[in-house]
Amino acid sequence: MQERKLKHPALAASYERIAKLSALPLWEIMGDVVGDAPSPMGVPHLWPYAEMRALLMEAGRQISAAEAERRVLALKNPALDRPGISQTLFAGLQLVMPGEIAPAHRHAAGALRFVLESDGGYSAVEGERCIMRRGDLITTPSWTWHDHENTGSGPLIWLDGLDVPIVNFFGARFGEDHPGDQQPILRPDDASVARWGSGLRPDGQRHDHPWSPLLSYPYERSRAALMACATGTPDPRHGFRMVYANPLDGGHILPTIAAFLQFLPAGFETAPGRSTESIVFVAVEGEGVARIGDVELAFAENDVFVAPNWSPIRLQARRDVVLFSFSDRAAQQRLGIWREEETAH
Repeated sequence: MQERKLKHPALAASYERIAKLSALPLWEIMGDVVGDAPSPMGVPHLWPYAEMRALLMEAGRQISAAEAERRVLALKNPALDRPGISQTLFAGLQLVMPGEIAPAHRHAAGALRFVLESDGGYSAVEGERCIMRRGDLITTPSWTWHDHENTGSGPLIWLDGLDVPIVNFFGARFGEDHPGDQQPILRPDDASVARWGSGLRPDGQRHDHPWSPLLSYPYERSRAALMACATGTPDPRHGFRMVYANPLDGGHILPTIAAFLQFLPAGFETAPGRSTESIVFVAVEGEGVARIGDVELAFAENDVFVAPNWSPIRLQARRDVVLFSFSDRAAQQRLGIWREEETAH
């Protein structure tokens, strides 16, 4: 209790005896435990894709996918002292070169992949190949086997998003390598899209997991749905935005991670607002400016940027913009702690 100014200095000697028993007087630190409002954890930051891609390709020439197991440049928030793009989320750019296989494994952390470059390849998830085309979203739920293969002639690059910090916070980190480089394929390619992604569901088939049975959300279909809804007046806070949904109940795709696809017409600027979720964005199309707190970030295609929790966000489109984003909203809503508010300019 000697590092901070005490509210009750006359009790200092008592506090020393309390500390020896590994206890604390809560009345001295109440604001740290149950303060009036959250403080942002981490800072806004942007990772320019052109520069990150050059470094990723350099890594591709220096280390194989087999040697690396996962050739990923992890995106570290400059204000955090451990890996993580935010306090609760991990993000990275992953590269698989032509002919390479990223070997099969599984882990407690849930993950998603948003494809940035591809002319051929797939992610195999629990016995199903999910074809990877630019803009496709593929999920890897907790403890599902997954491996990746580049069957094209150019680099296969995607944005990884995982709930690693949440899982590690609970002390629930587990992982396991598959006996083979690739898992057995048990179903046709993109079978989950056929079974669950057409407004139909298999009669009599149950899905008793807390994640979406859809493993792949193809960009062609997602973008078409977004543009079909982009009519009338844009929402002041979000423009035109859709949630990637579990087709069974309309919930989020993973128990801990929510994902969104958003369209901002050229010249449109969102009204400022903030929420308790940390949000990772990638510019799929177009260019614009993100004003997050007091930081202004100019973004272009494939750039990745982060808005920490409780940070006011304004987005401006210089040209028509499509943004993909993911956040920890799913976990917060399940816990009943998610909040949002409009903020002043």
